[in-house]
Amino acid sequence: MSSSVSLRDIVFALDAELRTIDIPDYGGALNGLQVANQGRVHRVAVAVDASRAAIAEAAVWGADLLLVHHGLFWSGAQPLVGVSYEKFRSLFGSDIAVYSSHLPLDLHPGLGNNAQLARALDLTPDGGFARYKSIDIGLTGAAHESTTALVHRVRAFSARYGGQVRTSLPTDDRITRRWAICTGGGASSETLREAREKGVDTLIVGEGPHHTTVEAIEHDLCVVYAGHYATETLGVQALGAWIASRFDLPWTFLHLPTGS
Repeated sequence: MSSSVSLRDIVFALDAELRTIDIPDYGGALNGLQVANQGRVHRVAVAVDASRAAIAEAAVWGADLLLVHHGLFWSGAQPLVGVSYEKFRSLFGSDIAVYSSHLPLDLHPGLGNNAQLARALDLTPDGGFARYKSIDIGLTGAAHESTTALVHRVRAFSARYGGQVRTSLPTDDRITRRWAICTGGGASSETLREAREKGVDTLIVGEGPHHTTVEAIEHDLCVVYAGHYATETLGVQALGAWIASRFDLPWTFLHLPTGS
């Protein structure tokens, strides 16, 4: 049996590093420890979603802590029947704790999805973007390069995680001078309006509703839709590596692409 660490110690460290209590979020996110185990952690698995498949793979790998970006309670209170029952039965049966971090992980300056994606795309941020209540979820920065070249890098990244990329506008002859990133469901009327206000010409997101493409075309904004899942794989991996370094625990990334 490998060495173990107190679940309480790991949760305390995660809450402090991610500022879990301080960061506002949507009600269903329920950031922090969502399910406890018997109190010890030997192995850590990380995944984008707290899906039934992720829980099953975590159990097979022998994890007793599952770290996720999208937790178990997005739909609010619901009966523990069907799939919901199966998830909790598997968690309790394998003694797996679940810790979820949504916006706190999105905006973390080092481990966060947005910071990690900017780094993967060789983009240097100089400010915040995608304002939500008192926080900036995403990032923005200056550049001077072919938009086509930037989109090629986005495509190469997204493909590694099962994603597909589309753009609101053709990129031929376009130059990216100011970019912004908001991973996941980052395209909305609010983020497009903020992009215009901040002089952004290239907005990289995971996904967005149809109307955002129409708005982007009308305002000559190139929105790069890179896949919700793909753009949110890096944060949980960075968090897994952080825990491994801090607590000397083995960890693994459970790659379960959704195609979205």
